[in-house]
Amino acid sequence: MLFSKYQGTGNDFILIDDRNNTFPTHNQSLVAQLCHRRFGIGADGLILLQSHNDYDFRMVYFNADGAEGSMCGNGGRCIVMFAHDLGVFKTHTRFLAVDGEHLAEVNGEEVRLKMSDVADWSVLPVNAQTGYSFLNTGSPHVVKFLDELTSHDVIGEGRQLRHDSAFSPGGTNVNFTELVNGNGLFVRTYERGVEDETYSCGTGVTAAALVAHRQRNLASPISIRTLGGNLKVAFTAQEDGSFTDIYLIGPAQRVFGGNITL
Repeated sequence: MLFSKYQGTGNDFILIDDRNNTFPTHNQSLVAQLCHRRFGIGADGLILLQSHNDYDFRMVYFNADGAEGSMCGNGGRCIVMFAHDLGVFKTHTRFLAVDGEHLAEVNGEEVRLKMSDVADWSVLPVNAQTGYSFLNTGSPHVVKFLDELTSHDVIGEGRQLRHDSAFSPGGTNVNFTELVNGNGLFVRTYERGVEDETYSCGTGVTAAALVAHRQRNLASPISIRTLGGNLKVAFTAQEDGSFTDIYLIGPAQRVFGGNITL
């Protein structure tokens, strides 16, 4: 089977054109092996591009542990670029993911991906004791603001929160966030499914941006630095507390391709 490897600000994925529906989607151990960085191709996740009668394509996302995952923002940007490179569309596309319909636009190496709306009830108040906020941007995310993020134990604290009983049974992703340059953020993320810190997380930086607007009055668009590169999150904040027209904006690039025997 042919595959391609794409990355979006260091969040890397195996992309497979599965429009003929031949990939063994229920073989979790195979997906985990392909994503393994020692015994496989190596990636934060695997994404299938499948046909859909009502959309340009369907995105099916698997975490690095082989389980089918919730929405992945950087993965969404990568599959948009993959579909563009395959000739599925020219500049604008409409596709289906696990959390519903998404729109996207490709301009050079940049992908502008429309994320799902976030209703007011999905943003919980800050826990006064821990300083954490929680919201769902297609995937569940905890957000915490820090002053010295570079030296913070993201893996240790992130792993503890990821498995906290408050987020059972599915757990949560954890984003540690620092204010930079007035209207910018530095974000580091511990991702469930990968069970480690990743170089970037699209739904995570989206969550951090919305919380930063709510709690720190940052204005759209918000510039975000991750370990893997720079992103922007644009949005419209409604009077009822909800967020609409949320866009995750940043680069997506093909790294290499190959042929693997399943």
